[in-house]
Amino acid sequence: MARPPRKPAGEAIALTLRVQRLRRLVSIHRGQVILVAWLAWLAGAAILMLVPQRHEASASIFVNTQTVLKPMMVGLTYQPDIDLQVRMLARTLISRPNVGRLVELPDLAPLFAGQDKEVVVNRLMDRIRIAAGDRGNLYTISYREPDAERARRVVAGLVSIFVGSGTDDKRRDTAEAGRFIDEQILATETKLVDAETRLKDFKVRHFGLSGVNDKDHFARLSSLSDEVGRIRTQLQAAERSRDTLKRELAAEDPHMPADTMPGTGMSGVSARQQLPSGERMARIEALRRQLDELRRRYTDLAPDVMMVRQLLEQAEAEHAGAQATSSTDSRAGRPPPAAATAGSAPTSPIYQKLRVSVAEAEAQVASLQAQLVAQQQRLAEARAVAGQMPHTEAELAQLNRDYDVVRKNYEQLVARRESAALGLRLDESAPLADFRVIEPPRVTPRPVFPARLHLGLALVVAVVFAAVLSAAIRQAVGPLVIDRRDLASMAPGRPLLGCVPDAAGPARPAIPRLVALMSLVMCQLVWLSWLAWRHAA
Repeated sequence: MARPPRKPAGEAIALTLRVQRLRRLVSIHRGQVILVAWLAWLAGAAILMLVPQRHEASASIFVNTQTVLKPMMVGLTYQPDIDLQVRMLARTLISRPNVGRLVELPDLAPLFAGQDKEVVVNRLMDRIRIAAGDRGNLYTISYREPDAERARRVVAGLVSIFVGSGTDDKRRDTAEAGRFIDEQILATETKLVDAETRLKDFKVRHFGLSGVNDKDHFARLSSLSDEVGRIRTQLQAAERSRDTLKRELAAEDPHMPADTMPGTGMSGVSARQQLPSGERMARIEALRRQLDELRRRYTDLAPDVMMVRQLLEQAEAEHAGAQATSSTDSRAGRPPPAAATAGSAPTSPIYQKLRVSVAEAEAQVASLQAQLVAQQQRLAEARAVAGQMPHTEAELAQLNRDYDVVRKNYEQLVARRESAALGLRLDESAPLADFRVIEPPRVTPRPVFPARLHLGLALVVAVVFAAVLSAAIRQAVGPLVIDRRDLASMAPGRPLLGCVPDAAGPARPAIPRLVALMSLVMCQLVWLSWLAWRHAA
C-alpha cells in the first residue's frame, strides 16, 4: 500500500508558525475571545432549544409479482407488466391527489384540523420519502415529524393507500376497459347488421347471379350451348327418322289382299272394328312412356313435359270419343258402314306398326322441340346477364369484404371482452400482485439526525471557531506587532537591526478570565450531558 507523500519541511514549519501566531493572538485578546465565546454559546443554545426534534416513522412493503397463476394464465387473458405498474405506482404515490386523500383519512383529519390543506399537502410532499430496494419490489416509506404519533399515522395511511391503490386502479382500469369494449361491440354490431342487410338485399336483387363468378358463368354458357347443339342434333335425327317412317307408311298398302281376308261372319267384323282402337292405345302407351321419361329428367312445369302431356290428353280424348261412338252404334243395332268395314279400316299389320312408329316419332320430335325451345331460352337469358357479371361480381366482392372486416372486428372485440372479464375474475379471486407489509409502521425511539445532541456538539465547535475568528478580526482592524514579520510588514524596505524581548511589566490579574473560561467549559459540558440524556430517553 503506497504511503501519501510527505509535505516539504518548509510547509510544515510555515504551518507551525501560523499556529503559534494564532495562539499568541488569542492569548493577547483572550478577554475578547472569552466574551465572544460566551455570547455565541448562549445565543446558539437559545436558538437550538427552539428547534424541534424530529422523529422518523417508516414501513417496508414487498410486492410479490411472481405468483403461480401468472404463467398458467398466459394466452387466456391480458396480463400487463405488473412490475412496471408497481414501479410507476411507487413513483406516483407522493402525488398531490394521493397526499390529498391521505390528509382526508379519518385517522389523520383530526390531526390537521384547522390548518390550510394546501400548506399541509405541500409540507407532507416535501417530507415523505419512498425508496426502492436494490433487488426485488421492496419499498420503504418514511416520514419525519416532530410529533411521533402523527408521523406513524401518516406512514400507516400511505401504506394503506399504496396497498389499496394497486387493486383499486386495476379494477378501475378493467371496468373502464370493459365499458369501452361494450360500447365498441354495440357500435360494431350495428355495422355488422347493416352489412348483413346490404348483402342479403343484393343477393335477393341479383338472384341467380350472386355467388357465381365469371369462370362458373361462362362454363354454364358453354354447357348450355353444348346442350342446345346436342338437342338440335337429336331433333334433326328424329325428324329424319319421322320423315322416313312417313314415306314408308305412304308407300305401304293399308289393306291386306282379298284372298287373305277372313270371312264375313261376326268374328271378322269384330276384328276389323278393333284395329283402330288398338292403334290408338299403342299411341297412348307411347306417349305415356315418353311422359314418364321426361318427368324423370325434368319437372312438371318444363315446356316439353307440358307439350307431351297435352298430346297424351288429346289422344286419350280421341280414344274415349271413338269408344263412345262404337257403344252407341252397338246399342242402336246399326251395322257398321260398308266403307268402314270394307275399305276405310286398315287391315295390314305392317301398316299399323308403321302408324304406331310414326306416332312415336311425332311424340319424340315434339319432345325434342320443346327441350330445344327451353334450352335456347335459358341460353338467351344467360347471354343477356353475361354483361352484368363483372359489375355484379365486383359489387358482391366489395360487400363480402366489408362484411368480413366488420365480422372479424366484432369477433375480436367479443373475445377481448371475455378476456377482460376473465382477468377481472382472476384479480378478484387471486390478484397477480401480492402486497405484503414486511415491517409495519413504527417510529424510531430516538430523534433522527440532526438531533439536538448533534447540533449541540456542532455548536461547541462553532463557538470555538467564532472566538478565534473574533481575535483575527481584531488583529485585522487594529494590528499589533507580535513578531519581526509584523514589524517588517509595517516598515517595508527598512533594515531590521534586532529584536528586544518584551520586558516583564506589572502582573495583570488572570483569575477572572480563567474563571470565565472554566465556567464556559463547565456549562457546555453540563448542557451537552443534559442533551445526551434527553436524546437517550
